[in-house]
Formats: sequence, structure tokens, C-alpha cells
Amino acid sequence: MAEVLWGEGDVGAGSVHGSGSGSGSEVRDRSPVGSWATYRMVAGMWIRSTLAYRSSFVLTLVTSFCVTFFDFVVILLMFGQVEGLGGFAFAEVALLYGTAGTAFGIADLTMGSLQRMGRRVRDGSLDTFLMRPAPLLAQVAADKFALRRFGRVLQGLFVLVWALILLDLAWTPLKLVLLPVALVSGAVIFASLMTIGASTLFWMQDAAEVTNAFTYGGNTLLGYPPTIFAQDLVRGVVYVVPLAFVNWLPALYILGRPAPAGVPEWAAFVSPLVAAVCCGVAGLAWRAGVRSYRSTGS
Repeated sequence: MAEVLWGEGDVGAGSVHGSGSGSGSEVRDRSPVGSWATYRMVAGMWIRSTLAYRSSFVLTLVTSFCVTFFDFVVILLMFGQVEGLGGFAFAEVALLYGTAGTAFGIADLTMGSLQRMGRRVRDGSLDTFLMRPAPLLAQVAADKFALRRFGRVLQGLFVLVWALILLDLAWTPLKLVLLPVALVSGAVIFASLMTIGASTLFWMQDAAEVTNAFTYGGNTLLGYPPTIFAQDLVRGVVYVVPLAFVNWLPALYILGRPAPAGVPEWAAFVSPLVAAVCCGVAGLAWRAGVRSYRSTGS
């Protein structure tokens, strides 16, 4: 799965000028190990730079936590006026919000830098990455690694733990395993959507906000019960853009609630498979985008 997502095809340094046969493609390490090593090296550099100013980092981390928590404040205010939302109690909605927020936070922390792809393609700065004998996706994803985004992860975990404390759940071994698996699978699904969105920016450099509608917008959508949305929308996030596998289907099983109409109960357990398929699609989209790229000549 990782090899599909991180592989760059045959695009190397020479392909910046359209040849596709330069020496850079011969030395580029396309293996998952090489991709992880590149990502770790680049991200580590930015993390060390951030931690050089610890007070500033702590301040930005707290700010990130508080700003993202305001999204949950909306739910708190809503439940100050109503006892339930779509048949869901406060703690149940908090579980949905916490699982979606944690999964998205992990994806945003690790792959959030891909939002800059449109600008890199437009101004030609992507050429610099292509000239290096290292996997392109790993370089771009780790560049300007923003450790402050960890505040979003902490905020999601805070709400998730709060929800688990409030809920009186009948835990089984299957549910105990399902929760962390769903979080990891959800993060992979979001990361794949970010990669697919970044791939479209090779052709539509100014469409970052459109792709964000499926990532940031999807995170907001999943923080609310599926019962408040139209059935067509619910089917869309199950069968078209599989956001429902991030948290809706696993969380409904954990809560002991039925899956949306027409969705089998066993669908709650296929999040890892859906994540793997999303990785494959993201890998193909990324390869197509990179191969279509033509240097600005600058």
C-alpha cells in the first residue's frame, strides 16, 4: 500500500524538461523505505527549526488547540438549547466529532503541506524538488512541516476521551480493536484524499479550495450524526467519496446503533480495506499528475 502511494513512477530530474530519462530517475529511491527516510529527514529538519524557539512553539500549539476547539464549542452551544441532535445525545455526537477530528488531525499533520502544490506548480518551485534524487511526494509532504498542527490532533483526542468517559458503552474485544483501527484507517483515507486533491492541482493550480471541500469540509460533516443529512448525501459519502468509513460506520457500531439505510452492518469493519483502495487511487492520481507536469522553464 505504501509503495503505491509513495512511488513516483519514472519521473526523475530529467523529466523536468520533458525527457523523462535523466540521471535523476536512475538514482531516485522509490521504495517505501526510501520514501520514509526522505520524509523523516525533511520533517525532522523543520521540527528542529521549530523547537529552536520553544516558547513560540508552545504558544502556536496552544493557539492551534484553542482555534480548532471553537468548532466543538458550536456543538456545545447547540446542546445548550436541545437535548438531542438527530436522535443522538451529546456524548454520542462528541464521539463522532472526536474520532473524525483525530483522524483528520493526523492526516493534516503529516500531509497538510500538499495544499501548496498549486502554488508550486504555478511558480515553478516544484522543479527544485524534481531535481533532487528523492521521492517527490515525500519531499513535498514533509516540506515546511508544521508541528503546530499537532494541536488539532490533541484537540480531537481531548474530545474523544471526554466522550468515552461520558458514554456508558458495552465494550467488547471487537469494539476495543475497532476504535484504534478506525482512527488509523480514517487518517489514511483523509491523507489519500489530500494526495488526490494535490494531484488535481497539476492541472488546476487554483483549485485548492475545491479539494479542501472534501478534506476540511468532510471533517466538519463527519462531526455530526448521519441522521441529520439527506439520504442521498449519506449514500454519497459511503459509495462515492468514502468518508463514512472514517468514523460514521465504525462509530455507529461502537455505539450499538444501526448503520444508515442500505448499508450492511459488516461495513463497519472494512475501513482498512477502503483505506488501502484510497491509497491505490491516490498513487495512480499522483503518478498521472507528475507525468503531466511541464517545467515553467525558470
